Amino acid sequence: MLKITRSTCVAVLSFSGAALAQVALQPRMGDPVPGLTAVETERFARGRVAFEHKQTLVEGLGPIFNRDRCLHCHAGPAAGGGSGITVTRIGVAAVGAVPFDPLIALGGGVLQTNTVALPGCQEFVPVQANVVSPRISPPLFGLGLVEAITDVDIQVREFIPPPGVSGRANIMTPIETPLGQARVGRFGWKAQIATILNFTADASMQELGLSNRFFPLDNAPNAPAVAFPNQPCDSVMDPEDGPDAQGFHKIDRMTDFVRFLAPPPQTPRAGMTGALLFDAIGCAKCHVSTTYTTSPLAPEAALANQAIRPYSDFLLHDLGDALADGIPDGLANTREMRTPPLWGLRFRAPVALLHDGRAAGQNSIEANLELALLAHGGEAAATTANYVGLSASDKAQLYKFLLSLGRAEFDFADDDNLIDLVDWFFMRPFVTGPGAHFTADDPVAVCDFDGDGDLDLRDLAAFQRAFVGL
Repeated sequence: MLKITRSTCVAVLSFSGAALAQVALQPRMGDPVPGLTAVETERFARGRVAFEHKQTLVEGLGPIFNRDRCLHCHAGPAAGGGSGITVTRIGVAAVGAVPFDPLIALGGGVLQTNTVALPGCQEFVPVQANVVSPRISPPLFGLGLVEAITDVDIQVREFIPPPGVSGRANIMTPIETPLGQARVGRFGWKAQIATILNFTADASMQELGLSNRFFPLDNAPNAPAVAFPNQPCDSVMDPEDGPDAQGFHKIDRMTDFVRFLAPPPQTPRAGMTGALLFDAIGCAKCHVSTTYTTSPLAPEAALANQAIRPYSDFLLHDLGDALADGIPDGLANTREMRTPPLWGLRFRAPVALLHDGRAAGQNSIEANLELALLAHGGEAAATTANYVGLSASDKAQLYKFLLSLGRAEFDFADDDNLIDLVDWFFMRPFVTGPGAHFTADDPVAVCDFDGDGDLDLRDLAAFQRAFVGL
């Protein structure tokens, strides 16, 4: 029986220094952005600790909350990922001249399902609420790079839209600069948040019940936010988040972790038939398949002047009745949703897709994808019709492309976001030497690092780097 060990594998794959000098490997999900300074790397590590930390009552958890740590909702396939866990948005629908009511007087527009306090402190959906919309937790990979896209680069597709669509930006003023310049929103299902710090502060309050310098009062169950000691369900003085020994608040630490998360990989990087079909049927009108270049003025050099392909225009679109959620947010009306980025889709598709997670539980990943595609109406109706008209083989190619979004290079055997001996064992029989032996559509193309149709010494040198973590 063949016995493979780490030492023998590294020895077999040891080649000249020239062979190792290849294009950089793509980071795997959960890795930091390449190029961070030593100080930024430490901030990323400390931020991860805060992100994964289980909040306690004495630290300010609750009194009502949804989860006790960020990791509960952002875990797959690594810290910072998405999940099928939902939170619930509620309100009273607009009628005539009476606008939508987020029920602030009855606890606000986000339902908190857990409590650390006494009986009678559990929140419930008010009887007045006639809009109830679940929202799944989105992945956070690459958000620092998305934050570094200039407003102009997003708005150009609003002012000069592709034929047949009419997306628009949700213009928001970040909570940390209430008197400052408004920015294009790019986070959240309604593009209602423009910065990561704003996102982190809001999520800390709404999901953990952690009051902070931007949201200084705890939520009260089915009542307006009230500070301790006036709130009978609370037991910790507000705001509960404060500076550590280095002067960073928890929301600052968590912001560092999210900002420095690397974007998801895409393997193969190019050449798949499904990518051509994706563009041809119209998906790329909103899920933009060209790259953005982040601003040269990004505060961290590792986030500046970076080419990224998140597959989103970050604009609001009306996708018809099926995907309308009935909730306005900022400039977004009740029928509009932000185009969600598709990078990392490989690990979301098996769990749940669409804003409410309805595309889930089918008999295959491909069936989940089809359910999500068929739900697109409104501006996407023509694209959906084009998809329906594809042959079965073309649909299969489209699915293969979509599932390349998030796949790590050389993750061939078990699709676990790791490169290990199992991947080497299954990859080894396909080592060919130079030539044209397969295309980007073949499964083994995930190991064809240089995309030239073979597995040769150059690919094996790259595998060695991935295997030992270089």
